[in-house]
Amino acid sequence: MNSTPVPYSHTTARRLSALAQLYRRGEVSPLLDRTLDKVLAYEADLARAQLAQLQADLAEFEQRYHLSSDEFYRQYQAGQSDDRLDFTEWASLIQMAHNLRERLRLLAGEDPA
Repeated sequence: MNSTPVPYSHTTARRLSALAQLYRRGEVSPLLDRTLDKVLAYEADLARAQLAQLQADLAEFEQRYHLSSDEFYRQYQAGQSDDRLDFTEWASLIQMAHNLRERLRLLAGEDPA
């Protein structure tokens, strides 16, 4: 799976807006509906695979420092940890995992947390 993000495009945004208008009007074909379902499922599968890898990486930090990622991040945000490179990387991985969970919620049609 290719996980390279696509840069924001005004053309793509306009096309998605047009699709949203067609959906609101009930003017979509079953083929378009199935295609969108497949695209969303593909994106969700990709996000789940990326999240699984991040969770494995987070588990390594948790084992190394004998601390849960939640507790570490609370301390990190409160300025209660030093600025060693490991901690900066750990905090970045936690934020990336959070972003992927939000992406999965959106792809599933749920409101963001």
